[in-house]
Amino acid sequence: MRGSSHLAIGLITGVAVGGLITGVPFSPAGIALAGFSALAPDLDHPSSRLSKRLSFSQNYVRFAFALIALGLAGYTHYMLPQGPDRRMGFTAALAFGLIGVAMQGGSARKLALMFTGACTVLGGLYLGFLWLSLLGIFVALAPYTSHRTWTHTIWATALWTYIGYLANNTLGWHGVAHFAGAGYASHLIADSLTKAGVKWFMPLSDYSFKLPLIRTGSTSGNLMEVGICVGYAALVLVLIVSRMNF
Repeated sequence: MRGSSHLAIGLITGVAVGGLITGVPFSPAGIALAGFSALAPDLDHPSSRLSKRLSFSQNYVRFAFALIALGLAGYTHYMLPQGPDRRMGFTAALAFGLIGVAMQGGSARKLALMFTGACTVLGGLYLGFLWLSLLGIFVALAPYTSHRTWTHTIWATALWTYIGYLANNTLGWHGVAHFAGAGYASHLIADSLTKAGVKWFMPLSDYSFKLPLIRTGSTSGNLMEVGICVGYAALVLVLIVSRMNF
């Protein structure tokens, strides 16, 4: 399913959580969180919307490698005497420089996401926020998995919900776990409507749960996605209105 459809379904799910679950505040921030969570499973895909947004640091990572190479070269030239250490220093500087130049496409994206995740982990450690560090670990590792594998499982959904639970306790914003977990689960449910399906219980089971209504990338599949989003939004609206007292 396309990223735009996942985002729409996630946002609608956020509206449903805020409007139908007792005790959870209806808030734009919660709806946005559900939309973000609905995109999170596709961090394992190089062309996903969220993957492209979070890998904004790609050029900065390459620039960092260049700076490290220059720093090593300068240190080696001015500080190390002739001998094996000097040769090793220049070799390491050259290696860092070549890695920075060679990073293209998928490898650069993965490294950039790892850089983004690592910075998030450090931020969590500095602030004492376990949820932020776990979020960083997720972002850093997801790109190194095959598409629709461990990020598309019930275990990843539980982890994402737990991160929301910890954030809820830290920030004092009730409903974070609900918005995060429901948004993430909406992605798996939506992908289960495609021909490829989702292996919800991998690695315990390789069975792919699917109701093959959508052929991703086809005109009919795109129209079906729009229809599902419209129908889902209408259903949520009816349920919310039915709970209101006029």
